Amino acid sequence: MTDLPLILFALFVLIPILEIATFIQVGSVVGLPMTLLGILLTAIIGAVLVRQQGFKAINDARENMAQQKSPVEQVIHGAFILIAGLLLLTPGFLTDTIGFLFLIPPLRLSIARKVWSWMKDNQTIIINTQTTSGSYQTTGRENPDGSVIDGEAVEVDTTEKPANPTTPWQPPHKDS
Repeated sequence: MTDLPLILFALFVLIPILEIATFIQVGSVVGLPMTLLGILLTAIIGAVLVRQQGFKAINDARENMAQQKSPVEQVIHGAFILIAGLLLLTPGFLTDTIGFLFLIPPLRLSIARKVWSWMKDNQTIIINTQTTSGSYQTTGRENPDGSVIDGEAVEVDTTEKPANPTTPWQPPHKDS
């Protein structure tokens, strides 16, 4: 990850500098008391919205699991809501703006799709699997550092009944 130092620099140096500059600009226009009130209000409004949307995501995930559906979309919403909450509780108008944008469901799904697409396009894992009957290798694009992930294939008998047939983590069992 060659971008990590740049990302950390942005997070811990550039964003605080931009936030301070924004505080100064807003404070010079509306004054210190109104600037502080604005920071406090965005934190309170953000906390209320994060709480509402967070509970909705949890309830939707529970409903999906009860219907034996995957809660992946709700997990994505939950991750963005968590990030939004952290950004909204961080003092600053820029972080608040990004936090409020993450509370817009269609926008966060669009961002998640773009991130997923980027991750798929930049996949560089070489998978090496070994079984008792031989060795098989599947490759994606060459990984620049030459790293290999070793794994072992295990055959799973799906005809056995699960210990708890009502668990949402097991597919429904078909009786013979």
